Amino acid sequence: MSFVPDIQVICCHYTSQQILAESKEELRRDGLPENVTINRFACGGKIRETAILKAFEEGADGVCVVACEPDKCHNVMGSRRAAKRVEAVRRALAEMEVEPDRVMMFQLERGFHPDFVRAAEEMNDRVAGFGPSPFKEGGR
Repeated sequence: MSFVPDIQVICCHYTSQQILAESKEELRRDGLPENVTINRFACGGKIRETAILKAFEEGADGVCVVACEPDKCHNVMGSRRAAKRVEAVRRALAEMEVEPDRVMMFQLERGFHPDFVRAAEEMNDRVAGFGPSPFKEGGR
């Protein structure tokens, strides 16, 4: 049996509101992997390093952060704050000799779900190649 990663998508309300207005079945039909869970935050700027790390503590193999495009953020600087926090987590993972690409940031157009689905697919494929998270029992 091949490894199926637990992918947690942490996304901004504004980036995801139209995406999540569609049924999950519709997103799945368009290619959203079954093993992807979507978690909404009020704004990308509210996504803290601790929320990303908590996803790993709770069993995620990879975390995909999705927020507005940098110059089109609903809350002006939220997306840029999120990008800085994701980069801090990526550096921390690298220091622990864990693949930094287990955390990725995607800054997407609001409400355009094919790009959202592609980001989730890309994250899923990338993490599947890494294997289970070293933070969960049975990892490295």
